[in-house]
Parts: sequence; structure tokens; C-alpha cells
Amino acid sequence: MLETIAAEKILPRDRLIVGLDLPDVEAAEAMIARLGDAVTFYKIGYQLAYAGGLPLIRKLADAGKKVFADLKLHDIGNTVTSGVESVAKLGATFLTVHAYPQTMQAAVAGRAGSSLKILAVTVLTSYDDADLAAAGYQLGVRDLVESRARQAQALGVDGLVCSPAEAAHLRGIVGSMRLVTPGVRPAGSALGDQKRVMTPAAAIRAGADHVVVARPVMQASDPKAVADAIVEEITQALG
Repeated sequence: MLETIAAEKILPRDRLIVGLDLPDVEAAEAMIARLGDAVTFYKIGYQLAYAGGLPLIRKLADAGKKVFADLKLHDIGNTVTSGVESVAKLGATFLTVHAYPQTMQAAVAGRAGSSLKILAVTVLTSYDDADLAAAGYQLGVRDLVESRARQAQALGVDGLVCSPAEAAHLRGIVGSMRLVTPGVRPAGSALGDQKRVMTPAAAIRAGADHVVVARPVMQASDPKAVADAIVEEITQALG
């Protein structure tokens, strides 16, 4: 399993994606300055994107950083395609869409000719079987994740966002597709609203290519030290 991941030649530091879950661009830029060269890959999600953070994607890309635009697009095909084309022009590395077949197909069309990689969100890591049942799904988490993963692979999607709990199972199904896992918490961290979690080392050993960590870094008294410690943990897990 680790041989498959290592073959992609992703540097340990590039495997850590730090979520800039902050209220405004000023706070995000201050955090980026504090983290310095400890972090090479950032996630910009709803909170920051809707607070004027989209231009920060281009600024980070121009500074040599990688950016995961976690926008979870889902709409009619033409709207998704056009939106993906716009995000690709900003220089993002990853962009999320919800794993519905029409949405994924439209997103793949929109990223054509660019270096943007489309990641399909299988089932949110804050959901469990009871949550899916309440939403009207007949499948449990494991079966729904597997079904959506197979559809994503068939449609040419580049990777999946999944819980670290599903990473090992999915690696055996989708081969070399990128697996990006939120729901990652360093040992001793609070779980917050996540229900399916692992430590960074456990997620990497399970088959994840990238781990997303936000609050444990954002809320730390020394965020750079936390990021460095996670990278060291990932390095040892790859050992």
C-alpha cells in the first residue's frame, strides 16, 4: 500500500494540507506568515472563500504554494463546468465537487487543459450511518463511499476526499487515484464535529496521500511547531 503512495513521489511536507479556516484574509495572511516554510499546501474553504479569500488562491500559487480549493461544487452541468474553469484560472491545485455523476462529469470537462485536479467528496466526515439514514439514503457510509468512488474513477476524476477510516478500503479499489483525508487529528486533539477520525500517521499508513488539518494548527499557540510535528509524523509513517 505504502509502495503505491511512495511511487507518486509526494514529499512528506506536501502531504500535509493546512486548512485556513479563518474569518478573513487578514487573519489568513498573518497565519501564513507565522507558518512560513513549514507549510507548502493550504486549504481554502467556505469561510475564507466567502470572506474575500478567492484571490488568495492566486497569491499563494504565485508564491509557490499549493492550494486546495474546498468549494464542494454541485449544480447543473453547465454551471459546474464554468465554475471549474474559473477556479483553474486562479491556479488552484485541487478543487472539490460533490460525488454525483453529472457533477463529476461536468467538473472533469471544466478542468480540461489545466493542471487542476478534481477531487470528489464521497461522504462528509461529520456523517455516520445514522446521518445518512436521516437524509434518506438507503446505503450506509462504507457502501455509499465505495459506490461513489467507483463512479468517480470511471468518469476520470483525479481523486477522492474520504474519511481516513475508508482510505485503506478505497486504495484497493481505485489504485493510484489521490486520496485526501480530512477528519485527521494529532493525538490528544479535540474531535470537534468530526466522527470518523485518525491521527496523521494512521491515515498515511491506511493509504491516504494527503491529510487535512485545520483547527489543531489554527488554534495552537505555536502553529509552526504543530505543523512541523505533523510532517515528522508523516515522514516516520512513510518510513
